Amino acid sequence: MNFEPTNIPIENEYPKLVRDNIPEIIKSKNKVAGTRVLESEEEYLKFLLKKIIEEAHELEHSVEAGNIQEELADVLELIHTIIKLKKWTVEDIVNVQKDKRKKNGGFEKRLLMLNKPQ
Repeated sequence: MNFEPTNIPIENEYPKLVRDNIPEIIKSKNKVAGTRVLESEEEYLKFLLKKIIEEAHELEHSVEAGNIQEELADVLELIHTIIKLKKWTVEDIVNVQKDKRKKNGGFEKRLLMLNKPQ
């Protein structure tokens, strides 16, 4: 799979969290990028959440780019990383998902709300 950046504005905002091998990939192209390790869990979570927003924007544009699976995989990687950081399990999140679906429903009916309830 060949990753092509979408070059949407949020993708080019720094500082940003990157995958573990990105600095080496950049170095192999004879380029330089400064990095530092996020030591605190609070700061790490902050950048994980910022990254998931970036990836959600890329996912939104992935239909035109033809890489929806790749962008979904990025979002899923971040979800799994956050779950691990918080010492939760996937089952914990699935149980919350099931509870919310039972209470509020899912998205199968494709309902689009046209205005803010008054």
